[in-house]
Amino acid sequence: MPSFLEAPVSGAYHLLSSLVTVLQPLTGSWAAVIAIVACTLLVRLCLLPLSVRAHRGLRARAALMPHMKKLTERHRDNPERLQRELAKLQTEHGTTLFAGMLPMFAQLPFFWLMYTLFSRALVGGETNQLISGTLLGAPLGAPLGLHWPVFAATPGFVVLAVLLAVVAWFSARLALRQLDESATPLSRRLARWLPYGTLLTVAFVPLAAGLYLLTTTTWTVVERTVLQR
Repeated sequence: MPSFLEAPVSGAYHLLSSLVTVLQPLTGSWAAVIAIVACTLLVRLCLLPLSVRAHRGLRARAALMPHMKKLTERHRDNPERLQRELAKLQTEHGTTLFAGMLPMFAQLPFFWLMYTLFSRALVGGETNQLISGTLLGAPLGAPLGLHWPVFAATPGFVVLAVLLAVVAWFSARLALRQLDESATPLSRRLARWLPYGTLLTVAFVPLAAGLYLLTTTTWTVVERTVLQR
């Protein structure tokens, strides 16, 4: 790993390890799990202003859909003019095609840190104590996919997969409700199945990163529900 990336990894390791040490007398073997959930919630709380801004952008873009449809019909034979007109319309109303994606992009560094911390035996020249944590018998540093043959015998993997599937189902329903009449069949298929991508992801990342995904996707569903109301 490049040296400039070692500093944030080492800093995150010491921060998370300190939190686990503080929690251990109170929570025992659940200390690492609770620390991961707490850090994830803190990250999402810090990103709340971005989420609110993204939600407003999505609402503004939804309001522009009739105008965008008219522009598409008017300049169907002139793609370059169409792109200019769409960009101008969105700029005038303070929204973009990427409205709603800000929180997701902002979370990528934190997900990368969680993946890195629980996939290395050494961090900053020290033995990585975090990977010794478990969730209902499943090691936090092990990917679910590597244990698929003994999936049913490892409650931690089963619980994580089931909870991710439940959250994905709610997320898909919420995404479908947000689509308007002009949504294409492709958009509807993506809204219906894309949330289940988390189940595929956790098969190849450490269980700790899967726990991060579970926590952050649950937050997203609750957050969108509240913001819609």
